[in-house]
Amino acid sequence: MNAGTIARRAARPFRGAKRLLTFPVVAVAAVVLLVSPASQSNAQEESEGASAELSQAIEDYLNARDELASLEQQEEDLAAELAASTEEQAALQAELEDYAYVASTTSDYQSTAALLASGDPQDAIAAMEMLQFLGESRADRLNELITRLQEIQALQQTLDDNIAEQAEVAEDMEAARDEAARELAAAGGDAADGPTVSDAPAAEPFEGDGGGCTEDDPTTGGCLTPRTLHALEQAQIAGFTRYVACYRPSGSGEHPKGRACDFSSEPGGFGGDAGGEDYDYGQNLAGWLIENSDALGVQYIIWYRQIWFPGSGWKSYSGAYGDPSSDHTNHVHLSMR
Repeated sequence: MNAGTIARRAARPFRGAKRLLTFPVVAVAAVVLLVSPASQSNAQEESEGASAELSQAIEDYLNARDELASLEQQEEDLAAELAASTEEQAALQAELEDYAYVASTTSDYQSTAALLASGDPQDAIAAMEMLQFLGESRADRLNELITRLQEIQALQQTLDDNIAEQAEVAEDMEAARDEAARELAAAGGDAADGPTVSDAPAAEPFEGDGGGCTEDDPTTGGCLTPRTLHALEQAQIAGFTRYVACYRPSGSGEHPKGRACDFSSEPGGFGGDAGGEDYDYGQNLAGWLIENSDALGVQYIIWYRQIWFPGSGWKSYSGAYGDPSSDHTNHVHLSMR
């Protein structure tokens, strides 16, 4: 392939340009992905990424963490409802006591006789109907109070059950995390110091579930999950517009599932070990993905012989073979949930 061909390809916008026409004009101007020459795609290792066991362990941990967060939110909601129910109970009890006092001082035979002798019979009937209405109204409120008290008791029991269940989920989460740590330790992973912040704007959170490989991949012509496509687009909007390759039909890991993207540190494709400005680009991108991992739904990140996943931070990555692609020294690997 001659230099002119490479230059023409480097200037060609990615297929997803039409999809991004709904973005602000400034964002569109910044979004330019390059189509990779076939030799660059082939340079990526077929087994690139975390092992199947490690990937599943991370997914189990994330699922357990989500369930724990859901239970904690449910507990918080139940506590708020319990407080509101207690306040309502006090208000109803006060109203009931007020009515009981009024009824005991005004609804005796003497008062009724006085009403009947008060002149216009219609006025007396209206007065008695009002008394009856007040009685029925307070009786209805009393029934509401009784029902509410029962609901409060049931909610309290549900709250207690959720607390117990939450403790079990916490144990499951810890077990999933330990499993991931053991898998990583078996591969020689030690704690490492990688980037965790960036100077790029925050990502918009993804709404919905991950879904299947149903969306067109603008970088390869394959497919992506909705969550992965969202992460790709958000990275572009944030300014990370160098070459990207996502879907691969073969190999292990998340690429064939449409749940992974490789972000080259160089503008034109996967090259040698990143240095200087290219290294800074990779550092900034990896930090941005970590900063926005919850909003995007990141499963793990690999960059410069290190791997990061939620709950553990950066570890040394030993799934490398001494070349820039498998060492991830020329690209940031992103796997999504």
